[in-house]
Amino acid sequence: MLLRSFSKKIFRPECNPCFESLHCIAYLDQNIEPVLPYLNAVLGGFEYLNDPPAVVLKSQGRLITVQGGQIAINALKNEAEADKILEWLQREINAAWDNNVHIEPRYQGAPRPKVIEILKRLPKTNCRQCGELTCTVFAVRVAEGAKGPEDCPALGDETKQRLGEYMGQFDFDD
Repeated sequence: MLLRSFSKKIFRPECNPCFESLHCIAYLDQNIEPVLPYLNAVLGGFEYLNDPPAVVLKSQGRLITVQGGQIAINALKNEAEADKILEWLQREINAAWDNNVHIEPRYQGAPRPKVIEILKRLPKTNCRQCGELTCTVFAVRVAEGAKGPEDCPALGDETKQRLGEYMGQFDFDD
């Protein structure tokens, strides 16, 4: 078992303390840096940073950053949600470490959709029917995983299918 214990701090963002969401930083009592490339491979990290080593995960509308000595989680509803995510991460970290001989480490993030490729598949009318100001903004939201082909009323069935096929090659869990 690599990660046995940690302490946590729950707080509102200093840049805007009236935000309703909370942030959490877990300070790890053990250095987990050696497991990061394995954790990245298992969880399909959104981003992998080499210096200092860190895995950035996107899950259910929040960013989770795992470093050697701490874990940061944003956009939490409450402390119970932070506890649930930290318990899950502790299990995943320890499982990746226990099984690292069977895991190919990965030192880069998961492939991401390209905004220009999404935009090529959109009508480019800037009609605003999707709720966004422009098709480019809509394409960015699709690339982030916040919108999908079904959210563009101006797309025909065939074009919607082509965009869906393109997006299908990327793993979105949020």
